Amino acid sequence: MERLTAGRRWAALLTLALGGFGLGLTEFVAMGLLPDMARDLLPAAYAHSSADAVAKAGWMITIYALGVVVGAPTIAALTARMPRRRLVLGLLGLFVIGTAASALAPTFGLVLAGRFVAALAHGAYFGAAGLLAAAMLGPGSAGRGFSIVLGGLTAANVFGVPLITSLGQAAGWRAAYLAVAGVFALTLLAVLLVVPEVAAAPHGSPRDELAAFRLPQVWLAALVAAVGFGGFFAVNSYIAPVTTHVAGLSESAVPWVLAVMGVGMTVGNAVGGFAADRNLRRSVLLGLGGIIGTVALFGLIARHPAGLFAGAFLVGAASLFTGPALQARLIAVAPGAQLMGAAVNQSASNIANSVGAALGGAAIAAGWGYLGSAWIGVGLAAAGLALAVLSFRLDARATAAAEHPEPALV
Repeated sequence: MERLTAGRRWAALLTLALGGFGLGLTEFVAMGLLPDMARDLLPAAYAHSSADAVAKAGWMITIYALGVVVGAPTIAALTARMPRRRLVLGLLGLFVIGTAASALAPTFGLVLAGRFVAALAHGAYFGAAGLLAAAMLGPGSAGRGFSIVLGGLTAANVFGVPLITSLGQAAGWRAAYLAVAGVFALTLLAVLLVVPEVAAAPHGSPRDELAAFRLPQVWLAALVAAVGFGGFFAVNSYIAPVTTHVAGLSESAVPWVLAVMGVGMTVGNAVGGFAADRNLRRSVLLGLGGIIGTVALFGLIARHPAGLFAGAFLVGAASLFTGPALQARLIAVAPGAQLMGAAVNQSASNIANSVGAALGGAAIAAGWGYLGSAWIGVGLAAAGLALAVLSFRLDARATAAAEHPEPALV
């Protein structure tokens, strides 16, 4: 990598974060606009039962998550030898195409298809951009590198998602997604101008990247993220109907609740990046425990407006504190396949998105009420914590066996 001035380095880091900002918009704007999308794309179902239509519109979230799950490891394997900057540019182009197609598609099914296409680039972007950021920061900076890219996503939740949600409520959800496509186009141009080239891993190949899946700890670490982070998405996916139907606030309050959750996510992510670089194990366990506690608290206090805002902040903070740690954990257990490890974490997080949204929607459709999804979230986060404890115990056992091998039999 070429030598960079401090100004050029920070310009490049902020550009990569801008891509994360776009990803935050395209992923989380759907949460605030689900009722509008259901009303527009599923008018007959919405007229019969708004709750059932919103639950069906939740497939907007689920299909995006499934696209990430498919795209992240596939693109990571196929682009193992591609220089990181070139890869980021290609992924941003795919975002522009898929997001614009979602905004312009005339039917529910075609909108789902556009969302799936855009989602294919999501996990690989976080992986490639995070590795680029870490390379520019220097050795031992994996947690901070990924927290910078994630910082763009959390900033999106502070002011980007509320603004785009307000735009969607005023001018239609399609206008909101066209604005998101514009953010991706701007990021692509900025990457061309300021981000330096970083070579792919030496001797990288699809076979080496795919070899990560032979390691049991990779699967277990991915399962921790896929299950544990589902606690966050079970709450976040249905924040709009909780605001209007449970707390009794107007639709105009939804962007403000999202903004408060985004502030919590920003705080949690900033602290979590440094914490992950200092003590990875403690950060993972503390973060998952925090998700359990804050999601349970949300389920108890979100009926009241003050409780809704306080709970949204705490859930966002605990969840994104955990994000950099889970990312660094997957890279650590896949040392010969960093891009695959980074991408698999995004697949796992979006499995969590899919599982949280689907199970939360099932709880709502079963008559548990909109806050029923919070108790689904508590169960998912508790299961993730149990899996994390198991993963670290297996690590400790393997380390002990390596330090004190059994004597050879004669």
